[in-house]
Parts: sequence; structure tokens; C-alpha cells
Amino acid sequence: MDLDNAIRKIPNFPKPGVLFYDITSIFTNPKAFQYVLSRMEEIYEDSDIDGIVAIESRGFLLGSPFALARSIPLVLARKKGKLPGETIAQSYSLEYGEATLEIHKEDLTPGKKWLIVDDLIATGGTLEAVAKMIEKQGAEVVGIFSIIGLPFLNYREKIGRYAPTTLIDYAGE
Repeated sequence: MDLDNAIRKIPNFPKPGVLFYDITSIFTNPKAFQYVLSRMEEIYEDSDIDGIVAIESRGFLLGSPFALARSIPLVLARKKGKLPGETIAQSYSLEYGEATLEIHKEDLTPGKKWLIVDDLIATGGTLEAVAKMIEKQGAEVVGIFSIIGLPFLNYREKIGRYAPTTLIDYAGE
């Protein structure tokens, strides 16, 4: 599977000079989507994972079938104010400001091993925020999975200790 051809590239989005890697085109291509899920299974086949923490919103689409196939829990990391129960929150910096993610506190079982799933790793700030919430609850991050990595943004400096794995990396423009 040529994953690069399955990913739509949109120049000058969300602002001039930025090349946006749009993975929604993978979801409209069943062969590409199946390839991604199959690669996840291969990569984590022998890993001791108790559950998936999927990041809003494209991480939900990747984490859901993986968690279901393994019969393990799926925990959602959502934007602030979207979860009704007691939450744990973590703020992080974005290129254009700050954001906060939340997870239901009761969903992160202490002592369990979690794989974090998202669609793209840029600076690593979002993933680092989720990892911090997992660790604050006394649980362990066993890895990070993403379709795309942008290593030129130096995400390994923030999240390298969590063994980030990507299926395709882009060098930047």
C-alpha cells in the first residue's frame, strides 16, 4: 500500500505556507484504512496493552476498531467541556494558543498500560498532555501510535520516552 498516495495534501491550510496532511482521505479508501489497522495490529501484536486512549477526533476512528478487535477498553480524550462526568484535565500549547483536553477520571485505571492513538504527530504537545493525564492517574503509557509524523517539528524531544510510532513521516516543505 502506498500510504503517501492515500493521504490528501492541501497547500496553504490552515494558513499560507502550511502543507496540511489530511488523513480523512484514508477513511474514504477502505483498502488504505484496512492497511492502517493491519499495521497497528502487526506493530502491537506482542505488546502488553490494557487499553487505548484515543484523542479527539480522528484518534477515535483509529482507536475504536483496534480496541474492539483486542477486546480492550477505549478511553476518549476530549476537548474541555465535552465530557459530563468528573474529569482530569491537562492544558498544552498550540502553535496558535493554548488548549485543554479532558478524560473521565474513572476511566483511567491505575496500574494499567495504555496506548495513545492519534492521527498525526506534529510538535507532540497534545500527546504529551494525554500522557501526563495517564501518569497522574497512576497508569502507564506503553506507546503512542499515529499515522503521520512530522519529525522536523522535533516531537521526539517532548514525547520520545513514550515510543512514538508512525506509519509515514514527512520532512516538511
